[in-house]
Amino acid sequence: MAFAHYLLTVPVDTSNFHTANSIFTRPFSSSYNSLSSVSFSHSSPSLNTRRVSNFSKNLRIRHKASVKAQASEASSAADAFTNFKHVLLPITDRNPYLSEGSRQAAATATAMAKKYGADITVVVIDEKEKEAYPQHETQLASIRWHLSEGGYQEFKLLERLGEGSKPTAIIGEIADDMNLDMVVMSMEAIHSKHVDANLLAEFIPCPVLLLPL
Repeated sequence: MAFAHYLLTVPVDTSNFHTANSIFTRPFSSSYNSLSSVSFSHSSPSLNTRRVSNFSKNLRIRHKASVKAQASEASSAADAFTNFKHVLLPITDRNPYLSEGSRQAAATATAMAKKYGADITVVVIDEKEKEAYPQHETQLASIRWHLSEGGYQEFKLLERLGEGSKPTAIIGEIADDMNLDMVVMSMEAIHSKHVDANLLAEFIPCPVLLLPL
């Protein structure tokens, strides 16, 4: 944190002093005897008044600029959560009927997208190929059902299976390539170690809404 140090000049009334040395007429310690003269600078009261006035004015201007900048940042952050048109819903679990966290994320994504007229893209992610999951088609049907319950019959469905890439990297790549406005997912993906929260915060190029369980 930076600290600003201000020097305020206060006028000194020297009319009560007969000479510059008169304040040392009493016998102090020997160290004071070596002082042959003391000088005082007298500034004009009107000049110092102008300095104080200018200082106060500059302080008010800086405060107003700081408040304005903070308000602008807050407005930009609010716009990011209201003026979005494309939402990404990552599915990282292999539950054929979707896990509790995935169902919650699907319901939230559809509600928000419907309110703001946004499109939804769903991406199913797993390091293993879909042939390793006999109930893969059942899971896709579950995804369609949950989104239709939220009022979305049409949405884009992507599958990133068996590519060997980490889910976090895939989410970041898709969000970047498709210029997405928001990612909606459950904290369940973080707790289950499917998604790395640190990498998610660092590389996702848009706001991420993480839903608590």
